[in-house]
Amino acid sequence: MKKILALLLAGCMAFALCACGTAADPQPADDGDAAASGDTITIGVFEPQSGDNGAGGKQEILGMQYANSVCPTVEIDGKTYNVKLAIADNESSNDKAVSAAKTLISKNPSIILGSYGSGVSIAASETFAQAGIPAMGVTCTNPQVTEGNSHYFRICFLDPFQGTVLANFAKDELSATKVYCLGQLGNDYDQGLLNYFKQAAEAAGIECVVESFPENNSDFNSYLTNAKNQGCDVIFAPTSISYAQLIVEQAAAQGITMPLLAPDTWDSNVILGAAQGKNLEIYVSTFYAEGGDPDFEAGIKEWINADSTNLSNNGGNDMLAAVTVMGYDAYFTALEAIKAAGSADPAAVMAALPSVTYTGVSGSIAFDETGDAVRDSAFIKTANVTDNVWDFVAVQGVE
Repeated sequence: MKKILALLLAGCMAFALCACGTAADPQPADDGDAAASGDTITIGVFEPQSGDNGAGGKQEILGMQYANSVCPTVEIDGKTYNVKLAIADNESSNDKAVSAAKTLISKNPSIILGSYGSGVSIAASETFAQAGIPAMGVTCTNPQVTEGNSHYFRICFLDPFQGTVLANFAKDELSATKVYCLGQLGNDYDQGLLNYFKQAAEAAGIECVVESFPENNSDFNSYLTNAKNQGCDVIFAPTSISYAQLIVEQAAAQGITMPLLAPDTWDSNVILGAAQGKNLEIYVSTFYAEGGDPDFEAGIKEWINADSTNLSNNGGNDMLAAVTVMGYDAYFTALEAIKAAGSADPAAVMAALPSVTYTGVSGSIAFDETGDAVRDSAFIKTANVTDNVWDFVAVQGVE
């Protein structure tokens, strides 16, 4: 299967390099006052670098920064412009999202990328709309991000799709008859996925027990005990990385033997580190499986290892997260929009986005009438707790 994936995705890295000319030496992203004026075009990066989703946000940013190092310029009407990244930390907080958005708007970006985390994307959406600046989600999967507006786009699949994929996998591959579903109370991402998973699971004949935990909870033992006492055979937990790590550690301490099933937020080397050496089964759905594009992976791993900050932001090793690949593809999709607009003007870029297409490392990217990506499959991976790697399991659809 990995050979098939490699063939499907082969040439994507070469395409990106050809579209940009010759690959440049790595250049650091600019999070200062670079503006879309003179010879410089700014792409805003709206991502968490702290808070519950800080680890995932940093990995998503890494993909954009690597893409910027590979292709730090864009040509419009025969003139070459430098491309700079302006980065603002939304702190994984809906309350901080608007101020971070305003910080980015003050940098005069042509387009804004992000965020890792649907809640902050939804919270900042109206601020971007009022400024007339298009935004493109990278891995924010909640349908509300793009619903009812014409300025927010995204390159990832949506939660109704992901919830159905995971429910089908629970039934077909894990033989689940009763699933314990756990998410954070009031979290748009968690609660949305709980709902979509439950709908699909119950339609497939699976019974669901649903519970929610409060924000800043650190003790999951009572929830895990309830999952056992209820006679569940799978635990589905669409949570942030910080909560996921605690769930993994406490499930192992309790001797939980039922599989842990999770969405893209768990696709992190942080989760692998928490699971290493423990007697656990963990399955995640995600956007990319390592091994799909060896040439791209070799280049970005060399770049990560060459800089201690990059290595730290990737969790201390060069394991490639799917969100990093998505960040890379988002940057090049943004460049395609700027080229299609023939201008750095945000209004022109917004008008050009609906018709933009791009063949990236994660697959083909195009937008439907809502601004959502046209995607029909997800990757399922499992944690290899012995070798501390993610093993590819299957490409899963909704049929």
